[in-house]
Amino acid sequence: MATYTVNRRAVAHARKLIEARQYVLDSDWGEAQPRADDENAFLERHSWDEYAAWHLGLTDGATDETKARYGFVFGDFRRVHRSGIIACHFRAAEWRHKEIELAAHELLQVIDARSSG
Repeated sequence: MATYTVNRRAVAHARKLIEARQYVLDSDWGEAQPRADDENAFLERHSWDEYAAWHLGLTDGATDETKARYGFVFGDFRRVHRSGIIACHFRAAEWRHKEIELAAHELLQVIDARSSG
């Protein structure tokens, strides 16, 4: 099983987007999450660093600037999706990636606090 390190830049990116109200509270993550074609289109117009900023996890041992390096996507490359954060939290908890689970939990608290105010 792959192991992951928390991508602190992605956590900061998500927080910045949440503070700017660039989020979707109610979405079907199965429909909203980026597909391979969406990722490829994004990478044609953006850097790998920008791509990385949408992923809470960095796959240990994977080569930088490959899709295998980045895991736990939380948005659609425009906005944070609350359902995406929940999916990250659930998947990380399921596979015992505790640091990713806690990062997603923290972001869920931030988006819920921001959206209720």
